[in-house]
Amino acid sequence: MMGFDDTKVEEGRAGDTLSREVALIAASVLMVITWTMVLVNSPGQIGWFALHPPLQTLAVLSFTFGIITLQPTNQPKSKAAGLIRHEVAIFVIGFPSIIVGTFAVSYNKYLRSADHFTTWHGTIGIICMAWLLFQAGLGAGSVWFGGALFGGGLKAKLLWKYHRLSGYFLFPLLLLSVNLGGAWSNWSAKYSIWIVRFVAFTIAPAAIAGGVYTRVRTFKMRFVK
Repeated sequence: MMGFDDTKVEEGRAGDTLSREVALIAASVLMVITWTMVLVNSPGQIGWFALHPPLQTLAVLSFTFGIITLQPTNQPKSKAAGLIRHEVAIFVIGFPSIIVGTFAVSYNKYLRSADHFTTWHGTIGIICMAWLLFQAGLGAGSVWFGGALFGGGLKAKLLWKYHRLSGYFLFPLLLLSVNLGGAWSNWSAKYSIWIVRFVAFTIAPAAIAGGVYTRVRTFKMRFVK
């Protein structure tokens, strides 16, 4: 979850709409192709693993929307509306999806007595999960109940820019995990041709990143004056 501050600037910039559409379309392509790969290839035969790719890509789409919906907000009304959309996308859809998806693949390995974290995808994935728990706690704690968890008022508000900065470092790591799991895994190679994998798990994550990061407002964190 990414916070906001009260800097008064124009909300829209040239190219923002295009960047938003690119990111959301790319995230949708990633999710649709992944779900199709699972659903048309006898998902019942792969056990709990069948939940992992669909739920993780649903989470990526939700996180992408959750970030984008706050990026252009500046005025009080648009901030409040954006924060509501952000929290629904992150805490109602994205966070539960990625938690269940991660549990599913871990439990599937447990049932098969398979080793955990034997690939870069698995290692980076679990790092993302630990970081995501920290990120969610930092964001929620600095906003919910007036930021009471961090002392409220200005103390909590000062953490927003660090929450935002942390999220902007976490998100590409999450996309890298998607690329490693989708473009290079044995399961993906078995159930898709190379061009499908390239579009879904290399082009789409790159487009998501491009769409999101071209909309970044560094002045909102006041790291750049």
